[in-house]
Amino acid sequence: MNLSTEEARLFYDLYAALLAFVNRKLAVSPEQFTNAAEYSATAPEVRVTIRDALFEHRELIDEFVQDNPANLKAEDLEIVRSWKHACVGSFYILRYLKNYTVFLTSGDPQQKAYGVVGLVDSFEDLIGPNLPHLTQAVLLPFRGRIIYDGLLAGYNIIFGGGIKKRLKEEYNDAKAAFGIITSLGAEPPAPLPPEKVARKPRKEKAKLDPSSAKAHAKRIAQALNEITDDFCREYLTDEYAELCRELTAALARKRPSPLLQGKLATWASGIVRTIGWVNFLHDPSQTPHMTLYSIDEAFGVSESTGAAKLSQIRKMLKIRQLEPKWTLPSRMDDNPMVWMLSIDGFIVDVRNESQETQEEAFRRGLIPYIPADRLDRSRKAL
Repeated sequence: MNLSTEEARLFYDLYAALLAFVNRKLAVSPEQFTNAAEYSATAPEVRVTIRDALFEHRELIDEFVQDNPANLKAEDLEIVRSWKHACVGSFYILRYLKNYTVFLTSGDPQQKAYGVVGLVDSFEDLIGPNLPHLTQAVLLPFRGRIIYDGLLAGYNIIFGGGIKKRLKEEYNDAKAAFGIITSLGAEPPAPLPPEKVARKPRKEKAKLDPSSAKAHAKRIAQALNEITDDFCREYLTDEYAELCRELTAALARKRPSPLLQGKLATWASGIVRTIGWVNFLHDPSQTPHMTLYSIDEAFGVSESTGAAKLSQIRKMLKIRQLEPKWTLPSRMDDNPMVWMLSIDGFIVDVRNESQETQEEAFRRGLIPYIPADRLDRSRKAL
């Protein structure tokens, strides 16, 4: 379901006026616009930057309403005033229903499902039939309904069966607790009264025997491999994907496996975060380069949750930065930790030692290859 053409036009007129005011006040961008047509012609990244500045300074909404620089009618100013109650964050777009599209909050300890109405184009036309879809969005109240602000930042992630099952359970829990929320106001959504909450008989958690637990951990690891492979294929490299698989396998082998507890998206973020942290993925001089919190955003988890999972994995497996075992093969040459060995009580760079010493270190599995052999091959190539 969408707004009518008249309502959509009104929304864009009001939103463009507000964002133009914010841009002038905060000097966010030199690119100026004064009406909806000019706003629509402005680059999307500029609109997003101004929009983000607005919701970091919501007090500007009251200032806009008071000054009324666009000479709006009183009822239109009330619509703008209501936008102080916008819901900003990451959402899973789960279902296209007759009256709205369902947005499920991501990374919220008390998840909620919102019924969101489209603007001009339907969400299915914008996103396509394949759900769930993870997106960054701003949800706004508009004449008793919830709309979005016309700007969706989506993530090209394909979710496996495990995550889809988890999201279905979280959606059902959110519906049971709050219903599907279809309006936004000053007060947070209230839980449904007890008599309206569909009570399900509490199931006793079955204790897995060791063989069942092992098989379950293996299935979780396979689902995680699908998720991290897709992520690395989209944003990183095959080397990252392979190390993520090895780290997932190490977690699955532990007894009991920590993978048996927690959400797949959180584990996926923590695994990619860990390999990225070891290899300084967050360093802008690296290629590829990606901030660690961007990994969390891509998987729909909060930065604090991703950081906590990274810390848990590091402590559990005693992983350090530049850890040779978790270093990308292409970066072995530049990792001093790979080549520093104790010989006769002294720490030396084995690359500076004799070929016989290097061969013995390689035979013992202390280094990944014999540097002298590689050097000889390089000289012959020249």
